[in-house]
Amino acid sequence: MHFAAHCTDRPNSAELRLANRVAHRDWLAKYEGRVKLGGPYLAADGVTMIGSLIVVEAPDEATARAMFAEEPYNKAGVFASMELRAFRVVVG
Repeated sequence: MHFAAHCTDRPNSAELRLANRVAHRDWLAKYEGRVKLGGPYLAADGVTMIGSLIVVEAPDEATARAMFAEEPYNKAGVFASMELRAFRVVVG
């Protein structure tokens, strides 16, 4: 089953995001094969990161939530909110 995490950054969290980028990429590597899609949401300028969309594969919601509990941006407080929803891949 797939789960999509829609994460919105806290205002003025760009430095905190950058400070945790290496740990975030290590987390992605840890779940290689289970992270199906991911990347930052961008502001209107096309450059400033303002959140993240990450789609993972997990047997159930509890497992997906446990994965995201370890996610470095989440742990560091970069995200103001994170919404996790079951997701069905239809295209792609």
